[in-house]
Amino acid sequence: MKTFNPAKPDGENETLTIALPDSGTPTLGNTYQVPARCGIAVKMTAGQSIKITNPSGHQVCDFWAFYQHDLNEYLSMEHLRTSLGKIIPVPGDAIVSNMRRPLLTFLVDSSPGIHDTLIAACDHQRYQQLGCNDYHDNCTDNLRMALLAIGCQAPAIPSPFNLWMNVPVDASGNTSFEAPLCSAGDYVVFKAEYDVIIVLSACPQDITPVNGANCQPAPVDFMIFIDD
Repeated sequence: MKTFNPAKPDGENETLTIALPDSGTPTLGNTYQVPARCGIAVKMTAGQSIKITNPSGHQVCDFWAFYQHDLNEYLSMEHLRTSLGKIIPVPGDAIVSNMRRPLLTFLVDSSPGIHDTLIAACDHQRYQQLGCNDYHDNCTDNLRMALLAIGCQAPAIPSPFNLWMNVPVDASGNTSFEAPLCSAGDYVVFKAEYDVIIVLSACPQDITPVNGANCQPAPVDFMIFIDD
């Protein structure tokens, strides 16, 4: 039986070649783009903030954060839901790790506030279940490759904070995949409370309407800054 290696991608794409220089260190105030279907890792120090923008208004962004000094600590949606007592964070909420520490604070959300903390990142196996016979870009591999591109390895595949992903839960507990409810140019802002590595994936999902009714993945923009 094949041994599972959380750091090893099942395939490859442009993510491996688009890393920020100096092992993922951004220039403050610069706007960067995560190409459609790809991922990027970026280092943040405590006190810096990240603004993530949805230029098209229909693109989901899988969002992870790892503690820079020990990647075995990372944002955990399971611990987050327990900490908050709800399934969707809002500005003012602490975004906690699997060690129950607030690695980030959610500062701003210009969208209607519909995000997802329930659904695992898409992966090669998910697309096989959806009928893909060949390799399909996926957020799990984007996470792996984004970290490899800056000289790191994923210690695990945590469930992401799926920004702008619309997964309603009905009164019977059933879920469905619906188009995002945000508008072009909507953005969110998070502040790093510790040194972290952020990974963003412009979700490649083009079979279900996760990225809009037309199922067309699009880029995501981000910027790192410090409030004066």
